[in-house]
Amino acid sequence: MRTVTKDNITDVFKSYMSKDMEPRMREVMGSLVTHLHDFARETNLTHDEWRAGIAFLEGCAAIETEDRHEFILASDVLGLSSLVDMLHSSPTATSSSVLGPFHVSGAPPLPVGGDMKRDFGGPILLAEGVVRDTDGNPISGATIDIWQTAPNGLYASQDDAQDTYSFHGLQTVGDDGRYAFTTVKPVEYTVPTDGPVGDILRACGRHPWRPSHLHYIVEADGFSPLVTEIFPDDDPYLDEDTVFGVRSDLVMSYEERPADAFPDGMVISGKVDEPFLYVKFDVILSRRD
Repeated sequence: MRTVTKDNITDVFKSYMSKDMEPRMREVMGSLVTHLHDFARETNLTHDEWRAGIAFLEGCAAIETEDRHEFILASDVLGLSSLVDMLHSSPTATSSSVLGPFHVSGAPPLPVGGDMKRDFGGPILLAEGVVRDTDGNPISGATIDIWQTAPNGLYASQDDAQDTYSFHGLQTVGDDGRYAFTTVKPVEYTVPTDGPVGDILRACGRHPWRPSHLHYIVEADGFSPLVTEIFPDDDPYLDEDTVFGVRSDLVMSYEERPADAFPDGMVISGKVDEPFLYVKFDVILSRRD
């Protein structure tokens, strides 16, 4: 094409794509470029603004490491991660929510009733529930990958003072589908703002806070895997999560109980001599298509 104009460049791009392209790749790339070109035309994008966008991407790449996923964080604060989650959540199952940039693979086994709090200070939280299918039946053998921040608001991958798998555990439920563990009450925290994503938040006049939460990845044979989070209903940032991760069915309530109400069979049971927090949250998985 010798005569490319601002009006026909999108169609020219599409004409350059091979007829042998995989159909879904053709659909996605064609739509992506159409929206990119429409965005540039709609905003009359300048060279300086275009260069700033390129610099943002380069800045993300410059600080991307095995433990620091700035591109995922950018997707999170722009709402893209949550939008993709919502597009593919089953309406009959527990809602999905953002994975976030701090998940660590290979968490150690955590028995049902196990403890993640260890010697960290802060209120004891006993969390339990049942992994069920959409008919209400418990799912035997489901696994739950659990993680959260420490009381200082940092994940293990952010904090040299914590070991690699601090506040991480992989639990496998029995025939009753029940999971249970003790931990410290999660705290609200800020996403990292020392990189390009922080620049975007400041430019938009936005805060970097997330409400406190527990992360779960729940998997079982024959069921669609679920990545989700659960949030307490009294958190000050519940209605303004900077990564848009809150869903109504993921909001739960902590119940304060006296020390003598702590159940037997928990690893931490010998250490409970003060009131503790309790929450029950069942997880519903949908069957895989």
